[in-house]
Amino acid sequence: MASQEAPKTCKVILADTIAKKLLAEVRDSLPGLKGADAGKPTLAAFLANDDPHAVQYAEWSKKTCEENGFAFDLRRVDKEDLEEAIITANNDAAVDGIIVYYPIWPGNHQQDKYIQETVSLAKDVEGLCHTHLFNMYHNVRFLDPPANQKKSILPCTPLAIVKALEHLQIYNPILAYGNRLFGKTITVINRSEVNGRPLAALLANDGATVYSVDITGVQLFTRGSGIRALRHQVHDKEGWTLKDVLPLSDVVIGGVPVESFKVPIELVRDGAVCINFSSYRNFDGPAVKEKASIYVPSIGKVTIAVLLRNLVRLIANQSVKS
Repeated sequence: MASQEAPKTCKVILADTIAKKLLAEVRDSLPGLKGADAGKPTLAAFLANDDPHAVQYAEWSKKTCEENGFAFDLRRVDKEDLEEAIITANNDAAVDGIIVYYPIWPGNHQQDKYIQETVSLAKDVEGLCHTHLFNMYHNVRFLDPPANQKKSILPCTPLAIVKALEHLQIYNPILAYGNRLFGKTITVINRSEVNGRPLAALLANDGATVYSVDITGVQLFTRGSGIRALRHQVHDKEGWTLKDVLPLSDVVIGGVPVESFKVPIELVRDGAVCINFSSYRNFDGPAVKEKASIYVPSIGKVTIAVLLRNLVRLIANQSVKS
């Protein structure tokens, strides 16, 4: 009698599957968004580098925008002319949102940060202006308290991962909004200012215990015992490494931007959820499927869906009377 192969327990979820629902919501919102004579909502995209990942992201963004009723205006500019080009777009009533593909100056984060601050708060579709980032880190969800009519914008990739976790039902809808990750332990392998650190803060602000890992070590993001604090707190975990945090984690999120890095699968707990948001595969595909219950190999198309969702929110914010 032939031996039966054990059934696979890992379900692979593609970004397309997660993005479809978000894009449907975006399309449904378009008819009531702008006046009949206003034309399509327009996203101005600035490309001032030759990074192949940025070029690919721009191509995906253009395709998704045009398929879902948005105008995508790609503007290739020299990096020395970028600031002036953004200011022009800030003042152009035909432009509803602005995205800039980073890095512009590799190795010079401060110069990139200056460009982030050049984008108008009202058109910052990436949520990278100081006001949006301050609100995110302080767990403030609106721009106009106490009226709470204008929603603050969250960075696209971190928000895309949040939406992926909601789709995977990692968020518990029975709990109160803002506490729906209570009881979950999550490791985020990346602590960049654009992706990893904002993501750790978002997850902790929603109640999770988050281990943030990069080459300098491990930090713990939490709202304290019993999620009593209103916003996350950060504590260094001296001497801790991946071997300490991976066995504790319900969810492992990889975002290391190098081809050589692979999450040590032998340390991942059986049944964990594994999500990759790096341009490279941080997980060995066959190996992770032997350990994980759910594996999401990429998140890029969800990020673009969130980009359009943010654009819709910006336009809605502009229609609110101050």
